[in-house]
Amino acid sequence: MPATYGFLSTYPPTQCGLATFNAALATHLTNGGPSGVVRLLAGDSVSGGIELDKAAPRTVHTWHTDTPGGWPAAANALNRYDVAIVQHEYGIYPGDAGNEVLPLLRALKVPSIVVLHTVLSTPDPLQRQVLERIAATADAVVTMTDTARQRLTAGYDVDPRKISVIPHGAGSRGTGPSEDHDRPHLLSWGLLGPGKGIEWALRALALLGDLDPAPVYTVAGRTHPKVLEQFGDVYRDSLKELAASLGVTGAVRWEDAYLEEDDLTRLIRSADVVVLPYDSTEQVTSGVLIEAVGAGIPVVATEFPHAVELLADGPGLLVPHQDPEAMASAIRHALAEPALSVGLTGLAGGPTLRWPAVAARYQALAARLIAARSPLAASVPA
Repeated sequence: MPATYGFLSTYPPTQCGLATFNAALATHLTNGGPSGVVRLLAGDSVSGGIELDKAAPRTVHTWHTDTPGGWPAAANALNRYDVAIVQHEYGIYPGDAGNEVLPLLRALKVPSIVVLHTVLSTPDPLQRQVLERIAATADAVVTMTDTARQRLTAGYDVDPRKISVIPHGAGSRGTGPSEDHDRPHLLSWGLLGPGKGIEWALRALALLGDLDPAPVYTVAGRTHPKVLEQFGDVYRDSLKELAASLGVTGAVRWEDAYLEEDDLTRLIRSADVVVLPYDSTEQVTSGVLIEAVGAGIPVVATEFPHAVELLADGPGLLVPHQDPEAMASAIRHALAEPALSVGLTGLAGGPTLRWPAVAARYQALAARLIAARSPLAASVPA
């Protein structure tokens, strides 16, 4: 019988990259078979007009993380399955540095795989302690890049034998209709907030006014819910003010929406260049990056770790952080050089980054863990 999987994660209709990742993994790993999601849900039950407490199919339990002590029921729900797959990000679990995930892991009676979406190079002492205890308690730990694996083994006290590198999956976006357009189309998408570096892309756009026709730049995505809750739309408003001061207001399109898959596919396929101007030097995983490369769209990205690792094989250009002149130069080159549009098929091992292949690696890892826990067959007398 195929293994059954219990997932612990944020989950649609929650609008975040972690929820999208877990939904895609669950879909491809289970292929409609028995599985269940224990959904992490924080804050108000309504966001952007969406009733977040009305969870997507496959949800078997909701852990309301604003209320302490929800882990026992969550653990009980996961124990109904053969393997628990736990998504980890510091901000999604209750407790200091999200330490309420620890008693949950200790309460699991089935093999556990913890997927690390962030591995900090300079964690504070509590963040380091929590991550080390997660690695000690879990049966297996997954990082999505080799950079994250190296960072984990070099900077934390973990058993390297527990670590597997399984990449972030990429969807198939090559079959939908491509949108015709008269002007070069630059695109950034994802939840918006400080650190996305959109201001540097706007400054780069202002340096491209001599191109004929001049490019148009789409910034797609809602403001991150936590940013919106604390600061409102201050960051987005500041970007619009900057665009006005740079004289590029007419060249920028703001898509203040969390796009459904078909709409996102059409938008991605309409882009000539995807721009990832992130400020972070910590980002070891980027779903936007893998989706852009998977769609065969040239990428211009700052030198965050996942970009350095993935783009070294050629489907894009790297630029220094906060350097609009270098970014503008790279965009010019990407627009003039269609050969950059190689996508995953042009990458060494590119097909292994598609979701079905990624899910197969989780399946193989789960099978090994189940086998390791199975009692040895009784010896048969001669």
